[in-house]
Amino acid sequence: METLGHQRLFIDGKFVDSSDRYDTRYPYDEHVVGTVARAGESELKAALVSSATAFAKTRKLSRAARANALHYISRGIAQRRAEIERAIVLCTGKPIDYTRGEVSRAISVFALAAEEIARFGATYEPLDFDPLCPNARGIVERFPLGTIAAIGPFNFPLNLLAHKIAPAIATGNSVIAKPPPQCPAPALILAELARDAGLPDGTLNVISADPPIAERLATDPRVAMVSFTGSAAVGWALKARAVRQRVALELGGNGALIIDENTDLEYAANRAARGAFLHAGQVCISVQRIFVHRRAYDSFVKLFVAASEKVGVGDPMDEKTLVGPMINRAAADRVMEWIAQAKAAGAGILCGNRREGNVLWPTAIELRNREHRKLRVWCEEVFGPVATVEAVDSFADAVAAANDSPYGLQAGVFTENLEHAFEAFRDIDAGGIIVGDTGVFRVDTYPFGGMKASGLGREGIRWAMEEMTNPKMLVLNIAPAKRQ
Repeated sequence: METLGHQRLFIDGKFVDSSDRYDTRYPYDEHVVGTVARAGESELKAALVSSATAFAKTRKLSRAARANALHYISRGIAQRRAEIERAIVLCTGKPIDYTRGEVSRAISVFALAAEEIARFGATYEPLDFDPLCPNARGIVERFPLGTIAAIGPFNFPLNLLAHKIAPAIATGNSVIAKPPPQCPAPALILAELARDAGLPDGTLNVISADPPIAERLATDPRVAMVSFTGSAAVGWALKARAVRQRVALELGGNGALIIDENTDLEYAANRAARGAFLHAGQVCISVQRIFVHRRAYDSFVKLFVAASEKVGVGDPMDEKTLVGPMINRAAADRVMEWIAQAKAAGAGILCGNRREGNVLWPTAIELRNREHRKLRVWCEEVFGPVATVEAVDSFADAVAAANDSPYGLQAGVFTENLEHAFEAFRDIDAGGIIVGDTGVFRVDTYPFGGMKASGLGREGIRWAMEEMTNPKMLVLNIAPAKRQ
């Protein structure tokens, strides 16, 4: 059986162990793949002191120095990608093909951040339009905040931390990263690369910690900003405790997908199946609620069920697997309970509802009346391989149904009607509207984030760099030279 050995902490430029540790398990068969050092009060204090000390240096680094370091990290990820991919699959059960995509994106994120440095920062601000300030000129520069607490989830243990760490380094901040407890290895590799890139010790510290210790990052005055990706309940609780810190939250969703009557139903069904079941639905922008125009409903459902039943399920090391295991037994138990609740309420189980260990087969559930919208598989975030389908009478009804949710991260729309595309863009309350595909779509530069319970602030390289800096104004009020 494959193992990863012991994963330590990384504080002040070096690996550090602790007397407390815990096991990590391979979700596919639950064998122990390694141990992880657990940070306590002393390790947290050391990380906070180290980050504050490093910030005194990182804030003064030139743009060239920051860009060179980010390019070095990008190249380092590429050189160590096999090691990173192995760790992600063993610790999270993420299918290998999807894992490779995550690593490729992280390589790009650091390179994009390095390139953005040249365009980001100072701007000229004209002031002499004011008749009282005829000689005034202005320059606006953006300055780093300080220490950024970066807290990431298990489903993208490398790239979602990269979206916090790369912009932070690009803008001269220091970082304390708290990786997901199931998979700290990618964050530790990033910290090692940051040190080897020549960044000051303490620029990137990595601690694995239980919630009581991690929550201190939201209240300690030495932390300037908390950037969190994870569940809505935890994210909003952190925000409530972070009185003075800036907070960015990228939280969950129950992604809507609209299928208009005038679209390629076979293509839409295949994309919907992938979007709903990829990584066992453990993706915050996963397709969960599908609304189909009544005139297209029967044809779409037949195609969607057929596509769902063809999805590769099982061993995450298999190149053809799309649906690997749930992260643990408790998560698998919860999803199966929600499916059973839907079945008991009279919803139709069109496929799936099958389990082997922590692996759940893609499950499509037909909602047959409005009461079914009270089911947890519809109104909450499943975060599992489950999607509901229901017929709607018009595009406007589909938009209204999409909005009938506390969440609003991203939504997908399949339509050939341009007016409907803009209606969705205008009226759906979500941070991103994807026309021609599902909501499981992201380019790492655009502003990514949610509305309502789905989050606060935006990620995406330049957008995160703005979140992690403050604008400062310089006014040059220079009188004209006197004539001799």
